[in-house]
Amino acid sequence: MIVLKAAQEKLLEALQSVAGIVERRHTLPILANVLLRKQGGMIEFTTSDLEIQVRTNAELGGDDGNLATTVGAKKLIDILRALPSDQVVTLSAAQNKLTLQGGKSRFTLQTLPSDDFPLVNDAIDFGPIFSMPQSTLRALINQVHFSMAVHDIRYYLNGILFIAEGKLLTLVATDGHRLALAQATLDNDMPSRQEVILPRKTVLELQRLLKDETTPIEMRFAGNQARFNFSGMEFVTKLVEGKFPDYNRVIPKNHKNSVTLGRAPLLACLQRAAILTSEKFKGVRMNIDPGVLRIASSNAEQEEAKEELEVDYDGDSIEIGFNVTYLIDVLANVSQEMVKLELQDTNASALLTVPERPGFKYVVMPMRI
Repeated sequence: MIVLKAAQEKLLEALQSVAGIVERRHTLPILANVLLRKQGGMIEFTTSDLEIQVRTNAELGGDDGNLATTVGAKKLIDILRALPSDQVVTLSAAQNKLTLQGGKSRFTLQTLPSDDFPLVNDAIDFGPIFSMPQSTLRALINQVHFSMAVHDIRYYLNGILFIAEGKLLTLVATDGHRLALAQATLDNDMPSRQEVILPRKTVLELQRLLKDETTPIEMRFAGNQARFNFSGMEFVTKLVEGKFPDYNRVIPKNHKNSVTLGRAPLLACLQRAAILTSEKFKGVRMNIDPGVLRIASSNAEQEEAKEELEVDYDGDSIEIGFNVTYLIDVLANVSQEMVKLELQDTNASALLTVPERPGFKYVVMPMRI
């Protein structure tokens, strides 16, 4: 049976959209496979890692008839990538094997039964559907993802908090040293507050899949699951259980000193100063005085970097230390021209905001230098 007959790039696109979560090595060998379900000319592609399930479908020709099987996802993608993009490829099924042909190339692949593929059970307590443009959600994730913790023992920090309330979607991420918050308006009004923590892997996969376009993404949250529908895809994920910290307590209010300055010049100064920080100790000193911001760094070899920026500032003289990576991360992930830095004193957390984007806040703790 000819399962499909289509251009290499069309098949590759469908496979790549679902294969991001597939891991080559897994305790369950079938999880390295993609589930193919054919009904007429339409094929559904499903992958899972037991935590996340991604599904899409495409019309790829072939014989009429139904078929369900699973085949190695990464292997199939590697073969397709090695074939010319304008080539028509044929996938046919016979005797528990799939044969992929393109031009004079022919590959026979082993399959595993579709009945053995572990599909995620749908939650029964999903809340109402809400939506926003894909580009908006993508921008929100880009503004906070770098603040997620990595392998933290406080597992609820290894992800992003999503809160849908009223007409507002709020995303918050923190690793205990810095916190990023971004907000945007929803297309519809939420009757009740919905709050979930999406795992790190889910966030990074969504970031990869979301397109910079205005087509909507529909979202639904349940007690232990979230579902996203966009661009013909269904994305279901388990949630991180646990109580996210009270982020409102962390965000400084009424800092008396503030300076607005160009994002790109500040980022360039910090990147240069970072060159002479030590590998373990990424500290830079900031001295802010009326009219001038000085940035300095040094390392164990007694090397030193000094930078100066003219700024429109007439507040207190403040000397404060930061992990330079935390500042570079935020400046590299927002795109607006100007940023505002609010400071209290040497020991208080700093607040960085973007005048053009009122829904964004970034809090960074100082470090002793």
